[in-house]
Amino acid sequence: MSAPLLEAVDLARTFGSGAGRTTALDGVCLAVPAGRSIGIVGESGAGKTTLLRLLLGLDRPDSGTVRFRGEELRPRDRALMRRFRREVQVVFQDPRSSLDPRMRVRDVVAEPLRSLRVPGNHRARVTELLAAVGLEPDMAERYPAQFSGGQRQRIAIARALAPRPSVLIADEPVSALDVTVRQQIIALLDRLRTELGMSLVMVSHDMAVVGHLCEDVLIMRGGRHVESGPTREIFRSPQQSYTRQLLAAVPRLP
Repeated sequence: MSAPLLEAVDLARTFGSGAGRTTALDGVCLAVPAGRSIGIVGESGAGKTTLLRLLLGLDRPDSGTVRFRGEELRPRDRALMRRFRREVQVVFQDPRSSLDPRMRVRDVVAEPLRSLRVPGNHRARVTELLAAVGLEPDMAERYPAQFSGGQRQRIAIARALAPRPSVLIADEPVSALDVTVRQQIIALLDRLRTELGMSLVMVSHDMAVVGHLCEDVLIMRGGRHVESGPTREIFRSPQQSYTRQLLAAVPRLP
């Protein structure tokens, strides 16, 4: 396996103080190699969101480090963070709240190209991206409110892909969608990851989604690492009772 593009080493994070002190993460490690897909799974309160914020440089750990291409992530290092933002992009859970309703789709998708000063023909890149996610070129002139939930998530994915990232982090990207649309977005992410050779980090409480999309999985509970490894092996022969409980809760068709 290749060296990690993105790596979390012994991350710890607490919130509050005294009797109200809460441990959100306790010694969590994660390695994201080039071209690999990894699922982070756990119930609400497992620490997934805190881990995600630390991986994105949106929060600082109390101890431990986040490394990008082997270099410690330092939010005050503007040059480093510009490279990081270009190579690590995120798709959020709710496309309705993550897309600016005042901006046309062409401007939404081009926003990271402008803010990260990516050279090239931005209009042509927007057209290319809309086609890649299954949207028509003329949709670039519309506003997010004119689209369905699934279409808005496709727009969000196009925006994330705009600067050609090496790592795509998806935070519960299908949980706000209905079942049919969920399957479409899962298939889209699977296809794009394969075609573009990106690493994918999928944060989810849904074992079925992770089982379909992710080659490796990290199981979390109460801010701690429970179990990790290749998804097929973990799903076939889980070693921890908590993992077995999560798998037993996955709905199965008769």
